[in-house]
Amino acid sequence: MILIRDATLVTPTQHAEDAAVLTDGRLIKSVGHDAVQHAPPGALEIDASGLLLVPGYIDLQLNGAFGDDFTADPSTIWAVSAGLPRFGVTSYLPTIVTSPLETVEAARVEVLNGRPPGYRGAEPLGLHVEGPFLNIEKKGAHNPIYLRAPDNAAVSGWSPAGGVRLVTLAPELPGATALIEELASRGVVVSAGHSMASYAEALAGIAAGVTYGTHLFNAMPSINHRAPGLPAALLTRPEVTVGLIPDGIHVHPAVIAIIWALKGPQGTNLVSDAMAALGMPPGAYLLNDFGVTVSETDCRLADGTLAGSILPIDQAVRNLIAMTGCSLPEALATTTTTPARLLGISDQRGDIAPGLIADMLLLTPELEVHTTIAAGDIVYERIRQ
Repeated sequence: MILIRDATLVTPTQHAEDAAVLTDGRLIKSVGHDAVQHAPPGALEIDASGLLLVPGYIDLQLNGAFGDDFTADPSTIWAVSAGLPRFGVTSYLPTIVTSPLETVEAARVEVLNGRPPGYRGAEPLGLHVEGPFLNIEKKGAHNPIYLRAPDNAAVSGWSPAGGVRLVTLAPELPGATALIEELASRGVVVSAGHSMASYAEALAGIAAGVTYGTHLFNAMPSINHRAPGLPAALLTRPEVTVGLIPDGIHVHPAVIAIIWALKGPQGTNLVSDAMAALGMPPGAYLLNDFGVTVSETDCRLADGTLAGSILPIDQAVRNLIAMTGCSLPEALATTTTTPARLLGISDQRGDIAPGLIADMLLLTPELEVHTTIAAGDIVYERIRQ
């Protein structure tokens, strides 16, 4: 058991000074004064004076980190997962980009089912499969030789129980509507992205079951006042949540402020879209089988195309506050309650309440990660100065 005492509790749903939380195994047992009263002798006590206690971050789009790329080598998922708590990630979707379908099968069947004994770290909740059903005109950093038409037979076994949580596709492609309906019926979150969809085509995709937009404004047409296209459909439909990379490179801060005004904390989901260079120095890295040059600020193919990011999710939260002036509870929602609701796991993760999995962070007043607790284990502690 872990007893956290004297923290300032901040979540999208509650705020309390000098709060206490008691864990019992993987779960939160109690929150508030009862936590102290129910703590048994021998419980590990953490004095969190001066720190903020918040829910652990959930990242729905992460391609790799620490020099490893999930698509090039899905077997690296667990090693990377163990290192992600330093950024506040307690659960996430390893993302497999456009590649042979055998790569997806290896990741979802072999790797995700091969949990290492005694594993401690961020929890892979299932895959985000980004492609191969994408529009070649908006392929971005995806290898066009693997792109293919939507095909229900190609996604046999894709479901949350089968290791696939989210699929990004272009809703305007022939056969996409049937595939959207099939995946949505299985409980998979279907996202529109890497697409040239018109406004009408986007609305048809949403009617079929699209509930998410992958990295809004990137790899899709710009809004035109006479041809609003996919971005306008994603922004104006209240049932759709939009993914956003707030690094100041993928989307200008002024546009992020517009998105925030339209979608707010319940409709905005911050993602890192991080690639292998996350947590590494600038240099040459891989995104699947493409070489990527990474600077101090961005990641690009040889032709200048953006190829993921090096944005840690904790920095994304800080950036959103700076760019929009939103409150901390609002910013937290975009990486906790909002992605949990989208995935249908609000009864397990995304908040701090009795019965939920004990995924929590202690942050400094500057919102930097001090301590990460994942499933009741302390998996990261910042080195004390």
